[in-house]
Amino acid sequence: MAGRMEGKVSFITGAGRGQGRAHAVKQASEGADIIAIDICENIESNPYPLSSWDDLMATKALVEGQGRKCVAIKADVRDRNQLREALAEGVSQLGQLTTVCANAGILPMAMGDPNPLDFQDAIDVDLIGVMNTVAVAIPHLIPAGRGASIIITGSTAALIPNTMSPSVDPRTLMGPGGSGYSWSKKALVGYTEQMALHLASSGARVNVVHPTNCNTHLMNSEGIYKIFRPDLEEVTREDFIPASEHYHALPTPWIEPEEVADLVLYLASDESKSMTGASIPIDAGCMVKWPNGPG
Repeated sequence: MAGRMEGKVSFITGAGRGQGRAHAVKQASEGADIIAIDICENIESNPYPLSSWDDLMATKALVEGQGRKCVAIKADVRDRNQLREALAEGVSQLGQLTTVCANAGILPMAMGDPNPLDFQDAIDVDLIGVMNTVAVAIPHLIPAGRGASIIITGSTAALIPNTMSPSVDPRTLMGPGGSGYSWSKKALVGYTEQMALHLASSGARVNVVHPTNCNTHLMNSEGIYKIFRPDLEEVTREDFIPASEHYHALPTPWIEPEEVADLVLYLASDESKSMTGASIPIDAGCMVKWPNGPG
């Protein structure tokens, strides 16, 4: 039986592990061939290690284990020319591009003295990197018509009101890099709406999803743990769990990358062919519980 992505080619950034890998494997299991890219090196302001070349090769192996093709290329979303060349190589091998998952992101909460330039590092990856990804993909997507889908990875950070008290606003605990992350994710909501409008006549659609705490390296880092437990000098995962669960209406401290991949699969498939410009939380009820922001 044909899968929900049969005949589709998906371009996924940040595919080395975490949500990007989950998207690649899930879409491959439904019939898509995958163009997978990742930076495969660290960024100094980012306190947790980013994906390696071995991670990206592991994603490629998992996709091929689903019986699909995978073109895996080292590329940095901050460099539009690198992205353009990587995508061109993938399309030359796999054919018509139909799907983009602009997923690559960092949360550069460098420990110690904050550096104002950490804000720019976050913007360069989390906002400009998304815009670069979409920009190089559009010429390839327009011929796909209503089969074309762009899915952007946002964050519940995009939904936290600006009116929160500084005493509880997570951004004040995250430093310049965390503020850059939050600002970027907020900006992506308006960007999604604009691109959805401007691409609508071609049939291509654009949507953004907003995961809550997701069980990836980004979440499992000292900076995130301390945001949720600022009362502790040394914070462990065990300390983080009850605080993170309190953040959600549903009884869970986090969601898994595969849960986000299920939602993204729907948006990538033709089942969502009449959805565009949507901003969709997958947040375990966080924003229902805290409509005015966590307090």
